[in-house]
This record gives sequence, C-alpha cells and structure tokens, in this order.
Amino acid sequence: MQGVLTGFAVIAVVIGVGYVLGLRGHLGPQGREVLTRLAFHVASPALLFTTLATADLSVVFSARLLVTALSTVAVAGAFVAVGVARGWGVGRTTIGALCSGYVNSGNLGIPIAVYVLGDASLVAPVLLFQLVLVTPVAVTILDLSRGGGEGTLWRRLLTPLRNPIALGSLAGVAVAASGLRVPDAVMDPVTLIGNMSVPAVLLAFGIGLCGSTMPLRGVERRPVLLAVALKAVGQPAVAWALASGVFGLRGPQLLDVVVTSALPAAQNLYTYASTYGVGERLARDAILVSTVVSVPVLVGVAAVLG
Repeated sequence: MQGVLTGFAVIAVVIGVGYVLGLRGHLGPQGREVLTRLAFHVASPALLFTTLATADLSVVFSARLLVTALSTVAVAGAFVAVGVARGWGVGRTTIGALCSGYVNSGNLGIPIAVYVLGDASLVAPVLLFQLVLVTPVAVTILDLSRGGGEGTLWRRLLTPLRNPIALGSLAGVAVAASGLRVPDAVMDPVTLIGNMSVPAVLLAFGIGLCGSTMPLRGVERRPVLLAVALKAVGQPAVAWALASGVFGLRGPQLLDVVVTSALPAAQNLYTYASTYGVGERLARDAILVSTVVSVPVLVGVAAVLG
C-alpha cells in the first residue's frame, strides 16, 4: 500500500509543478514543446543508453518476460484490431496501442517494485522488453507513417538508426552485450543528461494539462476508454491468466508479473505523441485516466496476491 501511494504521490507532485508553470506562463508559450523536444532528442536517449548499458541482459530469458511480452501483444493487438476496423489511422492507432500495453516501468514501476515487491530489479524484464523491442518498433512505425511513404526501401530499413530513442536503446544494448565498461568521463555526463528525462516528461505533461478540457470528452472518448480498459483491467488479467495457468507461477513471482502489468500507461508516450503530432489528446487522457484507475487496481492486486 505504501509503495503504491508513494510512487503516485511523486508523479503527482511533479506534474502539479508543470501545471503551475503552464498556468503562470513561466516557460513561455513554447515551454511544453521545448521540454518535449529536450526529452525526446537528448535526455531520454541518454537515459535509455545508461540504463541498458549497465543492465543484465540475462533477465530477458525468463518466464516473467514471456508473460510481459504476451500480455503486451494481446492488449496492443486488441486495440490495433479495433483501430483498423474503425479507421483511426496508423499513427493514432499506434499511440493507442502503446497506451494499452506500455506500462510506466521507470519512474513509477521502480518505486512500486521497491516498496511492494521488495526488489527494484524485479521490474527489469518489462523495462528491458519495452526499451529494447517495443520502443524502437513503435517509433519506427510512427516515423514511417509520418514520412508519407517517401524514400527507398534501404532508407526505410535504416529508419530506426535515425531515431534518437531507438539509437539510445540499441547503443545501450550493444554495450551491455559486449561487456565493455564505458569510462566514467563519458558515462557521468550522459547519466547527468539522462536524469533530466523523467522530470522533463512529467513537467511537459503537467503543462499540457493547463487549459485542457476534461478527459473522456470529444472525439477521443472511445479510443481513450478502450485504451484505459485494456491497460488497467485487460493487461493484468491476461498476465494473471498466463502466469498462473500457462507458466505455473505462484506466490511472489505471480504477484510480480501482475503488479507490473497493472501499472498505468507511461508518461513518455505523451512525448512520442507530441513529437510526431498525432494522438496527443488520446495519449494525454489515456495516461491520466489509467494512472487514476490503476491506484485501486494495484491496491487490490497487492491485497489479493500479496
């Protein structure tokens, strides 16, 4: 209980600061855009690199990762199916699929793993899966959908190598796989820059809330409701069914995968939506509503399985 409330309280305070900054106009009319670009092009790639460069990649070969991957694919696939049927477009559907299955494993998942699960490393499988596979694939799709189909096949294949988020992730994995140790003179400034990522994302999110209409209204109401339902209820339910029924996980291991699957949509998805100029309202509302809904869900999961 304490871990859930502590994690959410930290996020709420920083978002609140961003809201006040936007309300008073301290960062000017372009404040949100500047923070978003800073996070996407500089701070987030640095954070991904430092996180993955020192990670134990052996955690990817675990039942926890399989549960995470399958539950993510299941809920994201459900949103994509509806998005295709409803004609929501590639970019918008991609953002909605991310909001349905991309959990807040960093700034919320880590403190909850510490206070609820007792070990921060338990969130590593979902963190690595999202950083190594989901993020590069998603931003590549967004890149290609924005490009209007221009360019040669070779240029399309090299799309991930032109995206800072994908580059940061791939470079970190390459360093971890090689076993090389990055000198402190290089790693320390990159770490310092990466530490700006989470605050910048949360502040930009808070500024984006300023002057916005209430969530669950307008044309994005149905996509938001679908994404929130899949994220807050669908993904933890699928994770529980797979973990207990297919992989035979019990006790702390079962609690681990269900808690991480019940985490709300990550705030950095709003950064992606803003950067590509697609599904911004969808991302903002889905993140906000899923964060609120996930509180009782996480408390319930911890009470039942803990």
